[in-house]
Amino acid sequence: MVFVFHSEYADVPAVELPIHEAVLGRAAEFGDTVALVDGTTGASVTYAQLDASHRRLAAAFTDAGVRKGDVLALHSPNTIAYPTVFYAATRAGAAVTTSHALCTAEELATQLRDAAARWIVTVASLLEVARRSAEIVGGIEEIFVCDRAEGHRSILDMALSALPEHPVDLDPAEDVAVLPYSSGTTGVPKGVMLTHRSIATNLAQLEPLTPMGPGHRILAVLPFFHIYGLTALMNGPLRRGATVVVLPRFELEQFLSAIQTHRVNGLYVAPPIVLALTKHPAVTRYDLSSLEYVMCGAAPLDARLSAACSERLGLPPLRQGYGMTELSPATHLVPLTDPNPPPGAVGQLLPSTEMRIVALDDPGTDVGPEVDGEILIRGPQVMKGYLGRPEATAAMIDADGWVHTGDVGRVDADGWLFVVDRLKELIKYKGFQVAPAELEALLLTHDAIADAAVIGVYDDNGNEVPKAYVVRRSGAAPLTEDDVMAYVAERVAPYKRVRRVAFIGGVPRAASGKILRRELRGPRDGKENT
Repeated sequence: MVFVFHSEYADVPAVELPIHEAVLGRAAEFGDTVALVDGTTGASVTYAQLDASHRRLAAAFTDAGVRKGDVLALHSPNTIAYPTVFYAATRAGAAVTTSHALCTAEELATQLRDAAARWIVTVASLLEVARRSAEIVGGIEEIFVCDRAEGHRSILDMALSALPEHPVDLDPAEDVAVLPYSSGTTGVPKGVMLTHRSIATNLAQLEPLTPMGPGHRILAVLPFFHIYGLTALMNGPLRRGATVVVLPRFELEQFLSAIQTHRVNGLYVAPPIVLALTKHPAVTRYDLSSLEYVMCGAAPLDARLSAACSERLGLPPLRQGYGMTELSPATHLVPLTDPNPPPGAVGQLLPSTEMRIVALDDPGTDVGPEVDGEILIRGPQVMKGYLGRPEATAAMIDADGWVHTGDVGRVDADGWLFVVDRLKELIKYKGFQVAPAELEALLLTHDAIADAAVIGVYDDNGNEVPKAYVVRRSGAAPLTEDDVMAYVAERVAPYKRVRRVAFIGGVPRAASGKILRRELRGPRDGKENT
């Protein structure tokens, strides 16, 4: 029997608009309200300026040759120029594939090749990586920069162009707006096709649970290239006239100073930042009295840590949310207006969203409240599919439109969701996705490694980190734990680095060759056997 959980909120109509219109459609109304502030320099952009500059840049992109159906790679840390580039690219008809600012040239090239990107927008400090990736993959028409770099056109100049606009006919239901990369439940990163309608509708689904408007100040320290940052810190606040204070990275003193200086109301963070707010002595040196709430997502948050943070900051209970890139990304949220949500809950169903919980030992059987099972989701925020991977899409989304998340959860009698475990192999290091298969493939390129398996384990601060189990190759040169970690560190972005290594005699595998990761894992708390 199918048992479907429904949202307590009224359905919202699908937003049949391109994402730039869904977000900036009220820009003229907000006018001189400050949209973006550089948290390091104080430079600011009003809504009127953002609207005008993204339109002019879109015209310049079109003049440069960007066409509907093209893919533009946005390879940049958070800057106040990031939204202008994003909305200009979508207005010109391109899909934007967002990339990690710290990725290597090889990693970026892999994404560019898979996405069939023709254009790159980056910053001067990352230009060498962008150039090398373009050389590796080929087919890149031009590399633009958000600031200044010799030999490359700057979007600062392009956004001043007087070129005429060329409206592009977009189908919000079919045309892809953004192409972030996710490993889904297993495997290597895949391009997640999020249409204009899916991400715009998800913004509308979030609105009843997150009241916000002009005068509200959000601190954007989580990266815009991550779907959480793109939605919660860029698209969501800018759709409703809030002011976004932008930081390029998380540095605690700078982060605290920005809250104090700009009188920030709301924080959207990941668990490592909650840990810092809870324990670091520097927190007491800053005036954080403007804060009204903290929302945590991207990875599980321990209920005890959550309570300790809210107590230290003198705030209501921390809020959590749940979702995944393939869901644009949100399906659940703890409402900002709820005075006392149950500890550990990740939220209630968003409007127009349905959920099932299926038995772990019998996926064909649904379970009701208070029983653990795999979380299945259906709603208008579901992705179009994985780019060029119909089999992976079919494995994720069944014939009835249900997304099989790979996460294990339970729902209480009042409809609150608690995520208690996960089936999927994906490691979440400080909110960033790390695919074990990718690291395993890299480890096997080492001459002294015969076999390897990677799982997630937890460090003393409760962060999930990659641990490699390595089989030394007989007769090869001696290999130490430091050798293994250094080999990986030289070839991947910092967040993907192997943090622990153990040497074993053989990797446990099924007859099919699939790694039996459960045999490498320890108790349910995630700590490994030692």
